[in-house]
Amino acid sequence: MARWKELPAGLDSRERRLVAELRRLKDHSGLSLAALAGKTGYSRSSWERYLNGKQPVPRAAVEELAQVCGADPTRLVVLHDVAAQARQQPPAAAAPDAAATAQAGVPVTPAVGAEPPGQEPAAGPVPGTVPLRTVPLRTVPLRTVPLRAFLAGIAAAVVVAFGAGLLTGGAWADDGPGAEDSGTSGYRRGVAYDCDIRRENAGLRAGHSTSREILLDTNSTGFDVVEVQCLLREHGFDPKTTDGLYGQDTKEAATRFQSARGLVADGIVGPKTWAELRR
Repeated sequence: MARWKELPAGLDSRERRLVAELRRLKDHSGLSLAALAGKTGYSRSSWERYLNGKQPVPRAAVEELAQVCGADPTRLVVLHDVAAQARQQPPAAAAPDAAATAQAGVPVTPAVGAEPPGQEPAAGPVPGTVPLRTVPLRTVPLRTVPLRAFLAGIAAAVVVAFGAGLLTGGAWADDGPGAEDSGTSGYRRGVAYDCDIRRENAGLRAGHSTSREILLDTNSTGFDVVEVQCLLREHGFDPKTTDGLYGQDTKEAATRFQSARGLVADGIVGPKTWAELRR
C-alpha cells in the first residue's frame, strides 16, 4: 500500500482524527482510489482531496465509504459531526468577557474604580487608574445555551459509541492474519467493474477483494468474484466479463487456469487456486 502524504500542519485535530480513521478503513479494504470511485458517487480526485486533508469530507461520503468497506458508519459519522462543528466555531477570543465568565460560574473581579453594588459611584476614577466598563449579565448571548446543549449531545453520542465498542477498534477487530471481507457490501449486479491490477507484498491484487481462502463456485456473486475474474484475465484466461457473477464462462476459465497450474481442475476457486491467482 502506497505511503500516505503528511496531513496539512494547520488541520484541526478533530478533522485530522476523522481523516486518519477514513485512511485506515480504506487501507483495510484493499481498495485503490480508482476502485473506491467506481463504488461510490465521488471521483478519484475527490477522494484524493478528502483523504489528504485538502478538502472537508462530506457526511454522505463518510457513510458511502463505510458501506463499501463493510463497516458500521456510526463511529465515523460521530467523528465527522464533531469535526464539522469545530469548523463552524469562531476563533477563541483572547479573554472571555465578564458576563460569559460569570455565567460559567467563575467569580468576576470588580473593575478598578467600580463601587460595590448598592452604593453610589465615586465622583471620579481613582487617581492613576483607568476604570473598566463592566458588562451587565443580561447582555450574555442566548445562543450559548443551544451551543452547550449541542456539544453535550455530541459528547453523549461519543459515550454511546464507546459503550458499543465502536471507538475502541471493534469495527476492525478482524485485522489479524486470515481476516477477509465478505466481498458483497456495495456490490451491484449487471455492472462490469474495472481491474486495477498491481503487485504488492501480499501478491497480485485487482483492487476489489483481499480474499485468499473463500470458496467460489457457480452462482457465487460479489467483489470476491470480480477479483477472481480480473486475476484470471491478467493470467491470460479471459472469463469474458468482470461483473462479479460466477457463471459458466468464469468457471471454464478457472478450470483451464487450474489445469495449467497442475491443480484439481474442478472450476471451484479455493485456497490453492487463490494462491496461484495471487502469484
